[in-house]
This record gives sequence, C-alpha cells and structure tokens, in this order.
Amino acid sequence: MAFRSYLLASLVASAAAFTPASMNAQRSVALNAEMSTSLPFLPCPEKLDGSMAGDVGFDPMGLSEIQQDLTYARWAELKHGRVAMLAIVGLIVQEYIHLPGEAYQNPDPFGAVSTVGLGVNVQILLGIGVVELSNFYKHYDGSAPGDLGWTGGFLKNKSEEQINKLKEQEVKHARLAMVAITGATVQTLMFHQPLLG
Repeated sequence: MAFRSYLLASLVASAAAFTPASMNAQRSVALNAEMSTSLPFLPCPEKLDGSMAGDVGFDPMGLSEIQQDLTYARWAELKHGRVAMLAIVGLIVQEYIHLPGEAYQNPDPFGAVSTVGLGVNVQILLGIGVVELSNFYKHYDGSAPGDLGWTGGFLKNKSEEQINKLKEQEVKHARLAMVAITGATVQTLMFHQPLLG
C-alpha cells in the first residue's frame, strides 16, 4: 500500500514539469513563428525543421532549445526506443515462454532477475557493454543517428524514399514502445498480474 501511495505521489509530482511557463513570452513568439504541426497552438521550435525522420515539431517543454545539436538527442531517442521495443516484447514473452530449468520458470519479470542468478545477469550486462563500446564513437563522428551498420541487407535495393519511410516508422514505433514499457512496468509493479491476462 505504501508503494502504491509513493508511486501515485511521484506521478502527481512529476506532472508539475508540464505546467505552462509564462504565457506572455509564448504569445509574443507565436505571432512571428511558424506553428507546430503536432501542436498547432504552439510555435514550432527553430531546430525542429522536419529534417529528421519523425520530426513533427513536438517539443512542448523546449528541450531542443537547450541543445547545441539534436543529433545526440536523436541517438539517445533511437537507442532508448530500440531497448524499449525489445523490453516490451521480452516482458510479454517472459510471462508465457520459459527456457528449460528451474531458474528460468519465474513468471514475474522483476523477480526473474534475482531467480536466474549472478552469472546470467553478468552475461547480459557484458553483452550490452560490448555493443555500447563498439559503437560509442559513432555518436561523435558525424554518422547518421541510429546507424550502427547492422542492416543485415534489409536496406539493400531500397530507394532513399523507402529508407526514410522505414526510419520514420522506427522512430514512431520506438516512441510507442517507450510509453508501452513504462505502462507495463507500472502495471506489473502495482498489480502483480500478467500483462495480457
């Protein structure tokens, strides 16, 4: 009960981050700026010019204004989105499909971490570390955000328009997965029930 109260209080407290700032400043800017396509009542941020896949001018908190270059932010968005896509699928699959062995039979996704033991968790963390370290320099060498070079031939013989459509689909799915894993985590921690049943 205390955990639920804490979770509810945290959600209410975090809502303060979305309260609007001074409306006078926004009105003066809105008169001279192009309006956002995602939020037509707000001006489109200067750096969100539609050049990146999935960019529709959505930045109600003004995060694009405090960054020199949005390339790093896009790298972070894609990385977190890809992890979220894997995590939400893993969270659902883990409840119903298990590897053989007693250690792998725990249907609780958060309890399973302690059930499998230290060795399995170290292997997972080492695998993540290898991928991170092998691609760390790509954040800073001018590479296209999210391009790890691991296409597996999937982008071969695709036109530039098709590739851009696939990039936009990836960004949209990544954003949806980040919301989904957050909701699934809250539901699992609050109710301790299977997600789909």
